[in-house]
Amino acid sequence: MLDERAKLLLKALVERYISDGQPVGSRTLSKASGLELSPATIRNVMSDLEELGLIASPHTSAGRVPTTRGYRLFVDTMLTVQRDDLHAPVLSPDQPQRVIANAAHLLSSLSQFVGVVMTPRRASVFRHIEFMRLSERRLLVIIVSPEGDVQNRILFTETDYTSSQLIEASNYLNTHYAGMAIEHVRGRVQQELVKLQSEIAALMQAAVQVSTDALAEDQNEVVISGERNLLSVSDFSNDMGHLRQAFDLFEQKTQLMRLLDVSSQAEGVRIFIGGESQIVPMQELSVVSAPYEVDGQVVGTLGVIGPTRMPYDRMIQIVDITSRLMSNALSQPK
Repeated sequence: MLDERAKLLLKALVERYISDGQPVGSRTLSKASGLELSPATIRNVMSDLEELGLIASPHTSAGRVPTTRGYRLFVDTMLTVQRDDLHAPVLSPDQPQRVIANAAHLLSSLSQFVGVVMTPRRASVFRHIEFMRLSERRLLVIIVSPEGDVQNRILFTETDYTSSQLIEASNYLNTHYAGMAIEHVRGRVQQELVKLQSEIAALMQAAVQVSTDALAEDQNEVVISGERNLLSVSDFSNDMGHLRQAFDLFEQKTQLMRLLDVSSQAEGVRIFIGGESQIVPMQELSVVSAPYEVDGQVVGTLGVIGPTRMPYDRMIQIVDITSRLMSNALSQPK
């Protein structure tokens, strides 16, 4: 456990480094903390903090910088968030796609970093499903959504099904499960396997899986705004490798979607610092995220992505208020 003196010095060091972006020396820290301590005492405390892995000393400087662990302790126990000094424009009710784009832009413009919004999740539901035999153990699965969208998927099976078996399986699925969310279908099929012929049961399980993949494929997209803001952040502009890695993340989106999906399962604002999420393994990036709702139901996540050296108190405010504004805009009758 840190004593109060060590906590105050760590807090002052993190705040000063976030503000200036330069390693903090003992003399600077003495002034910033407001504590009447000798330089030798401050150096001893900083040495203790370094041994605990909360700060580190760059090779090129005698000063110290926060580590991911130091930022985490600062955010969890020392951060004070003001709730009354952020003036954000209202997000007007509009078509969902426009609200999402406006929210991403609002996040990036207020933060001067990158704004991200995961589009609302919809239940994966099929209206009709049909099997067509292409060749031995190779089928075409035709899935029609309630909106009339058609998805085709090729399914490789261990069994060579007859036409009558394929008709039987499609009739059973359409009769018992049409209009139900795929998640519910999966559970029901699992329970009812004992009632079905083993060959048909295996086919239906495989069909449910490809239906899940097909119906979810064009959902859970991520809208990103303000990537170019990172060009003016010294943490990235001075290291093209880090900048390229960040832009690769924005381009591929898969890891970002997984991170935002994890965030949607939590209440309120969530902060991932450096590589601690294990999903976005970049020590130089932090993500501040929060879920948003439609009519009281959580349907997606939004957030700000920036350097670990970001003003977390302000980012928390920005993300929190934008999630509320977006929830209101999407929930109001159009």
